[in-house]
Amino acid sequence: MSDAARENDPYAIIERDAATIYERAKEAVEKGETDRVSDAAIVDLMSAAVKLYAAKAGPRRDPFRPLRGAYDEELTGTEVLTAAIELLRALGLGPMELALWSHRKPRDYAYAAHTEERRATASTNP
Repeated sequence: MSDAARENDPYAIIERDAATIYERAKEAVEKGETDRVSDAAIVDLMSAAVKLYAAKAGPRRDPFRPLRGAYDEELTGTEVLTAAIELLRALGLGPMELALWSHRKPRDYAYAAHTEERRATASTNP
């Protein structure tokens, strides 16, 4: 798409501002200033991200890694699990529904070297 066409694209704002929004959110967390962002704004961002991801990587499409980084250098397991459980609760879903949907073949990122290393370490350090 040409730059001129992109200027008239109503979705260009998503491309243009996504990285800035991420950086500002990360900064707010690091500085302990998350109260400066309203709950309503976070709801809008989370809802938009989930809707876009599900549409692009849904059951009939090829899923892609939904997070920055190769492992946990951008988000921690605690952050991801906190968000995941609250997403499930928001719709009245539980572990059973999650298990039913997790049958999809994982992408290569699910079997990255760090995952294999962690498994090897766990099996040698019970």
